Amino acid sequence: MTPDEPAAPRRYTLAVWLASGLGVGLFARAPGTFGAIWGLPLAWAYFQLPGVWTWVAAAMVVALGVPVCDRAARDLAMKDPGPVVWDEFATVPLVFLLVPLSGIPVMSDIWIALTGFGLHRAFDITKPWPCNRLERLPGGWGIMADDIAAALYAAVTLWVLVWAFGAWYG
Repeated sequence: MTPDEPAAPRRYTLAVWLASGLGVGLFARAPGTFGAIWGLPLAWAYFQLPGVWTWVAAAMVVALGVPVCDRAARDLAMKDPGPVVWDEFATVPLVFLLVPLSGIPVMSDIWIALTGFGLHRAFDITKPWPCNRLERLPGGWGIMADDIAAALYAAVTLWVLVWAFGAWYG
């Protein structure tokens, strides 16, 4: 696109509405953080499901994020639009892969959830390797992949913290 060429129009479609966390990403000052907050009740909801269904549901939401984020980015005419927060809320539950939430928000779970949330945000914002590389993938893959990697970093870090300070959990 040349400097005198008009930008593509931004369209606020169903994909944009869904990818923005029902509009949270469109209006929030820190859209990634506010969008990631949706991931905490989503994680607690997943842990209400029996056994493997917890992770089947999480995998489905993450997988659905690729086409939804891709479509929303095209509708907003941006590569990785700030208002798109599906990647944040869909990957926050992955932080609890190694340290599951009980589903009952007791005090230890609240601390685990807040620490996991903070770690996810820290890794998503700082983008350590390979997060910084993964966001270069095309379309929805790039939007989702760096957040998946950030969630995995956060999951391992949370597990180490719980292991080191065992009385803190459960």
